Amino acid sequence: MSTTSRLFPLDLMQLPSTLFGVQAVRVEEYTDGDTFVVRAETPGLDPDKDITVSVFGNRLQIRVERTEERVDKAHSEFHYGTFARAVTLPLHAREEGITASYVAGILEVRVPLAGTVAPGREIPVTAKPATKPPTSAAKPK
Repeated sequence: MSTTSRLFPLDLMQLPSTLFGVQAVRVEEYTDGDTFVVRAETPGLDPDKDITVSVFGNRLQIRVERTEERVDKAHSEFHYGTFARAVTLPLHAREEGITASYVAGILEVRVPLAGTVAPGREIPVTAKPATKPPTSAAKPK
């Protein structure tokens, strides 16, 4: 367990959705060659009815809904309701060509990447002489 996860056991990216009643979908992200991959744990769902994947600008949104089966239960630890997660896409992600598949409870979204992003550059900071703040003119009496 990393130091960060020990200090902050709650994923801070999930905090807004947790506060507002929408639970977060657990994901992992990685790059596979020229493809950005997002995998989400979504067990026991029907991908045709319960899972929605959409893109808004540079954000990929995964939204799932698990409805409770109406049976008399003595105990349940299952989570029901709406679950969502938004993932920021890399700068060079291409919206066209995004695919999503569902196998054995794992949703996998593959986002093609367009070449490489120009590396960032450092901005030099120049020192300037300090200036005195303006003084208010004293009013003669």
